[in-house]
Amino acid sequence: MIKVAVCGALGKMGKEVVNTILEDPKTELVAKIDVASNEMYHSIEEAAKACNIDVVIDFTQPKSIFENAKYCLNNKIKIVIGTTGLTDQQISELEKLSKENNTGCFIAPNFSTGAVLMMKCAELCAKYFDNAEIIEFHHNQKKDAPSGTAIKTALMMSKSKENFTCGNCPEIETIQGSRGGTSYSDIHIHSVRMPGYTASQEVIFGAMGQILTIKHDSFDRKCYMKGVMLALYHTIQHNDFVYGLENII
Repeated sequence: MIKVAVCGALGKMGKEVVNTILEDPKTELVAKIDVASNEMYHSIEEAAKACNIDVVIDFTQPKSIFENAKYCLNNKIKIVIGTTGLTDQQISELEKLSKENNTGCFIAPNFSTGAVLMMKCAELCAKYFDNAEIIEFHHNQKKDAPSGTAIKTALMMSKSKENFTCGNCPEIETIQGSRGGTSYSDIHIHSVRMPGYTASQEVIFGAMGQILTIKHDSFDRKCYMKGVMLALYHTIQHNDFVYGLENII
């Protein structure tokens, strides 16, 4: 049995992960971790002292994920990270720690197989268009913006060219930020936070006389669970560092 600890167990995603681990015949839930409960472990360190943990699945907050991941890797506990908000520098440092400690680390900005396929399609289409922007929509309780999915999508697209604003005129924002944030290869990302959304993203490509839009919508957090388990099984079987579910599907 794979001994799993879920960090952020009281969150919306954490609760889904807990239920999925309990239902899977190959996994055993050995620890629920959440700072908001007196009936659970408050930290990974506290749980690790009381339980044998093969892998931690983390869906916490941007402010805590980096330290959580460093603790796991430095103590040779494998980790699957669904929390977004890590910087490029932090991701590079976690990759270094994973390799130094020969301990698996899997980071996925999005565990939905449909969203991953959207990202891969966007990466393919980027070769054939010189202009592109991203709009991402999430519920109004999401703290980080833009989403990890949007950032990862832009990174994948940026492999094709250095600039996706070909032919744009010089711009003047009369309201700062109205053109969104500028990411890799000058891809503009627009973040919408609104009650009613779970998670949605549109990647818009433009060329003379045509528009191509690739869109993915998530309506229920259960759609992420297949990807979480794919990442879990991969991490148990390997001691590598993986950034993105697209690398194993």
